[in-house]
Amino acid sequence: MKKNVLIIGAGGVAQVVAHKCAQNNDVLGDIHIASRTLAKCQAMAQSVREKNSLKVPGTVEAHQLDALDVAATKALIEKTGAQIVINVGSPFLNMAVMSACIETGAAYIDTAIHEDPAKVCETPPWYANYEWKRRAECEKAGVTAILGAGFDPGVVNAYAKLAVDDYFDRVDEIDIIDINAGSHGRYFATNFDPEINFREFTGRVWSWQDSKWTENKMFEVRKDWDLPVVGKSQSYLTGHDEVHSISQRLGIPNVRFWMGFGDHYINVFTVLKNLGLLSEHPVRTAEGLEVVPLKVVKAVLPDPASLAPDYTGKTCIGDLVKGVKDGKPREVLIYNVADHKQAYDEVGSQGISYTAGVPAVAAAMLIAGGEWDVGTMANVEDLPPRPFLAVLDRIGLPTWLREGEREERLDFSDSARPAVNG
Repeated sequence: MKKNVLIIGAGGVAQVVAHKCAQNNDVLGDIHIASRTLAKCQAMAQSVREKNSLKVPGTVEAHQLDALDVAATKALIEKTGAQIVINVGSPFLNMAVMSACIETGAAYIDTAIHEDPAKVCETPPWYANYEWKRRAECEKAGVTAILGAGFDPGVVNAYAKLAVDDYFDRVDEIDIIDINAGSHGRYFATNFDPEINFREFTGRVWSWQDSKWTENKMFEVRKDWDLPVVGKSQSYLTGHDEVHSISQRLGIPNVRFWMGFGDHYINVFTVLKNLGLLSEHPVRTAEGLEVVPLKVVKAVLPDPASLAPDYTGKTCIGDLVKGVKDGKPREVLIYNVADHKQAYDEVGSQGISYTAGVPAVAAAMLIAGGEWDVGTMANVEDLPPRPFLAVLDRIGLPTWLREGEREERLDFSDSARPAVNG
């Protein structure tokens, strides 16, 4: 049994993680929040107290930390007695935080693939470029490292595994669809760190089709969907973390990721890109100042966390799975719908952050309870999906299934240990 959690990061997702850990601190123990900006961590700890999120009396403490400093992170893990580290900081931190966990024996959880700041839109397979190279290291140390335990990647990986295990004899295609039908009321903003967000879209788009990597340009391939709750929505083929792991770990011949973009977002993005304002290469102004255009854009755009109070509407994210069952073609959509206002009222973050943060806490609870404390590195689809989805259902992210005209909320109540409760 593992207890005491160190949360690394101070953005909207970390806010969700802090509140959800507090709501389940009977399972997770003491909560520590760390980032470079101590004031943000202190504000999160105060928010937890003000909303009375702690399920039982316990510790919520803020710390200042440069998580790229492995020695400093190791020292903080040891000081706090944290046995589970939830890394929801920048993807640039992953390798450093993982190193500290391996050295201390703490379990490691992240929500996105590692990125090298000097490389934009690396060629696949991304996990094999960094994380998977350290699998033997984790196994030797007996350290549990759960990769990509957000929503996408994360929950959609569990949906894929659930489909393989329970609904199909053979899966031929998985289309992962992420639609945000909400509105934040700003002229233009990103739901995550603008620098990380734009890096996903400025290069090539990679998908797994006919058992090989296929390259497209961003916004080249459009597809419209008619989805539950959010209705008709346009989306574009986009490269994404889970395509790389699901295709390899589950052996699915076609795995694609589709993200919803409105025309306004595309127009503004295109102008910024064509003007060179999304470049990470420094330029020099007429006054002799050296600036990085992308960092300037990030500085003038709204802080994603500031969008939460005014956000309305819903998200719909899920897997459309096609294959064969009992010799007949089958198609199912496994999905979740989240509400921005409900997320803000509960934890002070918008729905995008909510869907990314809650799964990381569910993973931590399963490590604490032993079900996912596997002593090695694993992607979410490597692990039993039903206990994970059971915890998610109980702490705020229920799973739905649509097949033809039938829609139902899936019941996983027999899949989680009684000790893991919401």
